[in-house]
Amino acid sequence: MRRVAIVGAGITKFGVREASWKDLVQEAGKAVFDDIPNLDKKDIDSLFVGAAQPERWVFQTHVAPLVAELLGINVTRAIARTEVACASGQAAIRYAWLSIATGLSDVALVLGVEKMNTKFMNVSQSSMINVGNREFDGANGFTAPPFFALAAQRHMHDYGTTKEQLAMVRVKNAEYGSYNPYAQFQKKVTVEKVLESRMVAPPLTLFDCSAITDGAAALILASEEKARQLTDTPVWILGGVQHVDAAHTTNQMGDLSEWVALRKAAKDLYSMVGIEAKDIDIAEVHDCFTISEIIEYEELGFCRKGEGGKFIEEGESYIGGKVAVNPGGGLLSNGHPLGATGIRQAWEVVMQFRGEVPKERYVDGAEIAIAHNLSGMAQLHHLMAYSVNKPQDVKFGR
Repeated sequence: MRRVAIVGAGITKFGVREASWKDLVQEAGKAVFDDIPNLDKKDIDSLFVGAAQPERWVFQTHVAPLVAELLGINVTRAIARTEVACASGQAAIRYAWLSIATGLSDVALVLGVEKMNTKFMNVSQSSMINVGNREFDGANGFTAPPFFALAAQRHMHDYGTTKEQLAMVRVKNAEYGSYNPYAQFQKKVTVEKVLESRMVAPPLTLFDCSAITDGAAALILASEEKARQLTDTPVWILGGVQHVDAAHTTNQMGDLSEWVALRKAAKDLYSMVGIEAKDIDIAEVHDCFTISEIIEYEELGFCRKGEGGKFIEEGESYIGGKVAVNPGGGLLSNGHPLGATGIRQAWEVVMQFRGEVPKERYVDGAEIAIAHNLSGMAQLHHLMAYSVNKPQDVKFGR
């Protein structure tokens, strides 16, 4: 198995964009090509596109060949669109990594895109029911905010987690997002502002929730041989894993603040790449809601179960704490264009390792990073690990 590196990264501005879906694709494509000017498009032999629901939001299917056409590349090895809701983009990275590692591809373009704000906002909103089981979860209005509100209520009941601790996650991520020119929201907030914002699903207020967002991001992945020809600052992919539990919420009822699939995924990833939680310098995690980040601290092994609220309160997830969590502002600041989010996280890791981010959110000396996405009602969890140092061996067994 071959070693694989990210050699180029590009991103669009995230937010409510006038740009069309195709515009976003071309904007991200131009950004990644500008980032690696010595790349010949003819060397790109594979394309993986992360896109969750273009059929509903922009009424377009067969999107991977369309992206190839829009970007002017001729794919000769592998082309595919990945769809696992919120983890669609990171799945595209994983499949591109595996394609190169196994020798099928040499250079792959990975692009994630979502245009969620449309003139048919009733469709945009109701389409989010599709991440659950429409006949079970959807019929009961069990979309993401009610589910994560239940997870928060359970965590608060079992461990004494407070609304103020939830709000602290938004405060941290808003601070870092204020230094990210690509983020949808670039204003700092206070705990009081979070608590005073409109209630969405108790205890979650508006500021506890990530936004419906338009955006795109892109990466160029290459084999070790090609990477050395293309860049002096490769970011190496150490490994990636997935775990999934039930298909819909009624099948996973129990303790909703216990995300067993993430715990298993973390264990597998750490074993695969030979690290422990304490070795991680940067963690880009899926803070679709503030409670998500708190539970993720625990399941990723940064603190003991039930101590996620204390972890943020003591500043351990800030830059300078035990692990810098979401130094790019997370989903809470960047917004969450489903297909683009996982790739945006990888872009953040690349920029951090290169030292190409504002000093206010730069993690000095970082060598190991992970990125996490969940999808559905926290049933599927996807983890990738990255490093500035070349891995000694590529391990695919668990």
